[in-house]
Amino acid sequence: KEGFDTFSPINNTLLAHFGSTSQDDYEIVVEHSLKAFRYWSKIPAPKRGEVIRKVGNAFRNEKENLARLITIEMGKTIQEARGEVQEVIDICDFAVGLSRQLYGLTMHSERPNHRMYEQYHPLGIVGIISAFNFPIAVWAWNSMLAWVCGNVCVWKPSEKTPLVAAAAFKIVDDIFTQNLLPKGLMSVINGDKSVGQKITDDIRISLISATGSTEMGREVGVKVAQRFGKSLLELGGNNAIIVSENANMDLAVRAIVFGAVGTCGQRCTTTRRVIVHKSKLEELRFKLEAAYSQLKIGDPMDEKNHIGPLIDEKAVDIYKNILEQFNKSEIVCGGKIIEGNFVQPAIVLTNSDHYLVQKESFVPILYLMTYERSIDHAIEIQNSVSQGLSSAIFTQNLRESETFLSFLGSDCGIANVNIGTSGAEIGGAFGGEKETGGGRESGSDAWKNYMRRQTCTINFGDTLPLAQGIIFN
Repeated sequence: KEGFDTFSPINNTLLAHFGSTSQDDYEIVVEHSLKAFRYWSKIPAPKRGEVIRKVGNAFRNEKENLARLITIEMGKTIQEARGEVQEVIDICDFAVGLSRQLYGLTMHSERPNHRMYEQYHPLGIVGIISAFNFPIAVWAWNSMLAWVCGNVCVWKPSEKTPLVAAAAFKIVDDIFTQNLLPKGLMSVINGDKSVGQKITDDIRISLISATGSTEMGREVGVKVAQRFGKSLLELGGNNAIIVSENANMDLAVRAIVFGAVGTCGQRCTTTRRVIVHKSKLEELRFKLEAAYSQLKIGDPMDEKNHIGPLIDEKAVDIYKNILEQFNKSEIVCGGKIIEGNFVQPAIVLTNSDHYLVQKESFVPILYLMTYERSIDHAIEIQNSVSQGLSSAIFTQNLRESETFLSFLGSDCGIANVNIGTSGAEIGGAFGGEKETGGGRESGSDAWKNYMRRQTCTINFGDTLPLAQGIIFN
């Protein structure tokens, strides 16, 4: 059957063959989704939350099995895979609480005997396009909030991780079936870019939440805007850590190493640049080399290992080609291809204006650069790239940290002090600015993305005064 294969990046073993969603199958999916929405949206939000609570418990029961499947199909270490499933559980808990907190706003009217308030209604069908690096966490961020808000979901997972998506679907579908809910609350469509374009172009899909490259986001954003749909974009990151002359070096080194090599450099929040004060360069370089020499690379199922493989051979080629653009003297450490999709994380000493530093590379290469003047100079370097997802500063100086967090400081959606760029908690809104797309997912008031706002005015008097004092007799 026409479709695609999924392989394990650990040993390139064929895991499964998946058929691609045909146009006829797609139409059935949308038809079921529309019917399910009419049913689901009428259920009170707290009752929807009760269903999500059961979904969260089901993921708790399958945490280890799912984590192992993520590691096998995607290649991240088993510790990180467990953390990803925990994110799913956490966002379920968040959504349950949210089901009783979908607040509107009451305001005073300028007209006598009038009441004004805002309320929120579900959108309809939410389309989700997810990436391979977090094969279920980002889907869950979107789905759990979309469901608790009264929407239904159509999910197009990465063609590199369809098995994880199938497992997640089975868990959720069982809960929905047990609760006598209609088919169509959750649907999965599989295939390449053309399958994702089906929901992107479909006027019946109210919101497209897309996670991936900036190039992909440009296409999705334009297509959805042309049909006046809504889009939520989580795109590229080129994240930096500033290491001040006032930094706690041991804290900084720990954060840099995890941020740079976690998930083998395949996180959108991966630390890709370190901007260190010139006076601290040699100390930081020495400590980073020592830390990198202790990294264990190998089977991600082995808990002793820190780093698993890159996702595929194409990623290995990108890693290799980037390092070939630098002189050997610029490569501080690492840089070797070990075997198959396994590589050594590399540190490159370079300048902030190097054209490769300006790009996001989804491989474990860390660019090390310096600043000489004030903290403003470091922030200027950090903000000089086109992406704006995550950022961090390490300093014990209050003025430096507050400058970094001010409106003239970091231009990223996430700004941290004395912690790294990756490892966001679900309680805060996640997303970035500039070419990162401007979207916000997960916590805070990100739920508003999945609803439409409505302003209501009620006249409970017996006259009809007009706003702005207009007289119309």
